[in-house]
Amino acid sequence: MDGAICSLENSETPFLEVQVICASVLGKTREWILSHNELELGKDQVEQLNVLVTRLKNGEPLAYLTGQRSFYGLDFKVSPDVLIPRPETELLVEEAAAWLEENPHRRKAVDVGTGSGIIAITLADLCADLEMTAIDVSEKALAVAQENARQHQLEERIRWEQGDLLSQQSGPFDLILANLPYIPTSTLNQLDVIKFEPRLALDGGANGLIFIEQLLSQAVTRLLPGGAIFLEIESTLGEETLKLCQTIFPEAKTHLFYDFAQLARVIRIEI
Repeated sequence: MDGAICSLENSETPFLEVQVICASVLGKTREWILSHNELELGKDQVEQLNVLVTRLKNGEPLAYLTGQRSFYGLDFKVSPDVLIPRPETELLVEEAAAWLEENPHRRKAVDVGTGSGIIAITLADLCADLEMTAIDVSEKALAVAQENARQHQLEERIRWEQGDLLSQQSGPFDLILANLPYIPTSTLNQLDVIKFEPRLALDGGANGLIFIEQLLSQAVTRLLPGGAIFLEIESTLGEETLKLCQTIFPEAKTHLFYDFAQLARVIRIEI
């Protein structure tokens, strides 16, 4: 493994990354790897490890190499067909879970742009009586999400729909959740993330708000009185997104949440 580590000299956590890759190659946990220092890899395993380390060195995300990512204490399958779950999205789940706890009679929810299914699955796991619908325009993303739901024995608890935002849904819903593409196109084109993760899940149009605006316009007739919307947003567009929400829902209560880095991250709309 030492040669693999040396090849990741630009990485901030080379030991950790090689351990994770090695665990994936062997089908073991990282903890198991750490407790077996005497381990000698077979020729095929060494070749597989070297291929994965080379891909990592070339910038490919670790989650795509292992096919796994942890989120809110659960393990999820990921592939290049879906966005890699980010810790920032846990704030949306945390605030939505708190809202559900405060509103025990509000149980009809929809996750728009579900991707790998992390929001829908995590909330269904946290709230046993939640009636969740998960929507994505990508058939391949939905397949990944459904596999994740099966892994957590929640597939039957969630209704899966392929569609464009809420255009095919009449609702009404108590709770609308969305982590939609929100990076402005010009910004996205300058980011390394676009080399590997799906543009469909990242590109928010010229101003980063095209899909959020469409969703909010649709939600006007699909959100029940007393219901709420939770949106993950681009951190540099907090005030602009908040103004858009207030324009479309002028009578609603809106609140902007900041993450641990004090960046604008989630908006809640309550009507």
